[in-house]
Amino acid sequence: MKIILTQDVKSLGKKGDVVEVNQGYARNFVLPKKLGVEATPQNMNDLKLKNQNDEKIAAENLAEAQKLKDDLKDKKITATMKVGSNGKTFGSVSSKEIAELIKEQLGIEVDKKKIILKDPVKSLGGYSVGIKLHPQVTAELLLDVVEE
Repeated sequence: MKIILTQDVKSLGKKGDVVEVNQGYARNFVLPKKLGVEATPQNMNDLKLKNQNDEKIAAENLAEAQKLKDDLKDKKITATMKVGSNGKTFGSVSSKEIAELIKEQLGIEVDKKKIILKDPVKSLGGYSVGIKLHPQVTAELLLDVVEE
């Protein structure tokens, strides 16, 4: 019996897969627990349409991330840090602060978890900050740290 999985099933496959199972297994386990539906022509057509829609949405998200990357390409944000009399800085600039600076100075909402810092920002100067916009797209932004 052919089944279309509606959820990931460890021993069978991932959501959306069409798998062949024994009729008893399907009738007693898969169907009652709503882990899958029978692969009728109507359900197969619904699966095909859903997959096409998912691909279209994924392509739109990728294009949007590429556009945002191009917008951020030459942008620069400025952060201020307190500096002692001997030139030593106090604290560091965190990814949360960088996300807030991007929102204030550029008007773009970025999740702090998506900000990639190669090294902690603990001194004055210029830094390159990565922002993961999409699994395939990472934007670069310049961070200038100046004395308060």
